[in-house]
Amino acid sequence: MRSLLICLTLLMLTACSRLSPENYAKIETGMAREQVVDILGEPDQSDGASLLGISGERATWESGGTTVTVQFVNDKVMTKNREKR
Repeated sequence: MRSLLICLTLLMLTACSRLSPENYAKIETGMAREQVVDILGEPDQSDGASLLGISGERATWESGGTTVTVQFVNDKVMTKNREKR
């Protein structure tokens, strides 16, 4: 039982830390989408469109009152935003 409690606690801490200020700071303009997913995990929400060979996507991650939004153009970071409620 104690092992289960420890595992659950570690899992919760890991989930919260993925949107940490340190991980957010690792995301840089021009970074590939795959690199961002390696840092933050798969986004919780994603909207995208493509027109004339240019693709755009807005990806959002949410955890523990923190929201991170990253805008991609052709799978490269254009902008990022982090909000803490």
